[in-house]
This record gives sequence, structure tokens and C-alpha cells, in this order.
Amino acid sequence: MESHLSDISRVIQLAVAPVFLLTAIATLISAMNTRLGRVVDRRRVLLERLSSTDAELVSESADELQSLARRARLVYFAIFSSVLAALLVCLVVAGAFVGALISVDLARAVAGLFVLAMCSMIAALGMFLREVYVAVSTSVHARH
Repeated sequence: MESHLSDISRVIQLAVAPVFLLTAIATLISAMNTRLGRVVDRRRVLLERLSSTDAELVSESADELQSLARRARLVYFAIFSSVLAALLVCLVVAGAFVGALISVDLARAVAGLFVLAMCSMIAALGMFLREVYVAVSTSVHARH
């Protein structure tokens, strides 16, 4: 029993790092969600502008709507990948506890889940960076 308790204590100690990772992922999801909200708000403004009779204004709005749709897709997939990473991290923690509780070696499975979580985060950060680039390049072109 004492050995089993020390195994659980060790797993709790090892689970602390993934819990901090979950906090970081949640913060990133919040930032991406804010960006998605701004894209949606800007889209609403442009859709109202499309009812205008000014052809140049309608053309500019239509171009910007395409850019906003691209940005929204990028942010959506970045959020999706971040949530997937968070779920995989949760499975890492759960796998560590299950392995300790039933005395089964799940080290390879837990390691595999962690690698998948990191791959998902890399994808999320890449898409987020791309969305920021699209937003900045669109605003630079709009000024010129």
C-alpha cells in the first residue's frame, strides 16, 4: 500500500507541469477567441456597408470580406488545434494516473499523447501567426 501511495504522489508531482501547460493553452485560446470576435465584428460593419450605393466602397468592402473570411478560418483552426492539444494534455495526465492506479506501464502511450499535444500546439501557433500576418498585411495594403 505504501508503494502504491508513493506512486500516486510521484504522478501528482509529474502532473503539475501539464497543468501549467493547460493554463497557457487556455490563455492562448482566450487571445485567439478575442481576435475571432474582432473579425466577426468587422465583418458585420462591412456587411452593413455593402448596402451602400457607392460602387468603390462596395468593392473595397467585398475585398476586405474575403480577407476576413480567411482570417476567421485561420483563427478557427488555430482554436481547434489548441483545444485538441488541451484535450491531449488532459489524456496525458489521466493516462499517468490510470497507469499508476492499475500498475500498468503506459509510458509510451503517455509520451505519444504528449508528442501529439505538442504537434497540435505547433500547428495552432503556426496558424495563429499566419492570421496575424494576414491581418497586418491587409491593414498595410489598405493604407496605401
